[in-house]
Amino acid sequence: MFFLLKPVRLCLSALAGQSAPQQLSLGLALGILVGLVPKGNLLAIVLGMILAASRVNLGIAAAAIICCSLASPLLDPVSHLIGSWLLNQPSLAAFWTWLYNQPVAPWTAFNNSVVLGSLVTGLLLLYPAHRLSRPVFEKYSTVVGTWIRRFWLTRALMGAEWASRIGAVK
Repeated sequence: MFFLLKPVRLCLSALAGQSAPQQLSLGLALGILVGLVPKGNLLAIVLGMILAASRVNLGIAAAAIICCSLASPLLDPVSHLIGSWLLNQPSLAAFWTWLYNQPVAPWTAFNNSVVLGSLVTGLLLLYPAHRLSRPVFEKYSTVVGTWIRRFWLTRALMGAEWASRIGAVK
């Protein structure tokens, strides 16, 4: 039961302003990157591990992953065009052959045009998403934080987080 509350607590802590605007904007940018890449390959797992290991807001990142995962099938034709163009470049043929002959690289599914195109699209959107969302988070995180902290559910869930930490120490 309590594991279901953790994502809600992460989102509420993000909305309550307990993260710096830079952590929020980087969480959004990395969430967009992870959300655009098709799942079920080593590349998505590695990107998810990088996201989990970084000091970004995981609530905002999870929301971005969900939204971009739902929207990514609509972007598959564009990703296919980008990936096909990159995979069919004669100047990159030796690099793709070398990369495919590496022990772990085929598990990343980089030779799939949609996976490669989605990765490139996500990497190209990484910096603009961070740069454009940071002023928004700087302006509105304090306003939304004070508004959301008024609700008893927010206070109860934030208190439940401290209670779970105290209860875990024995």
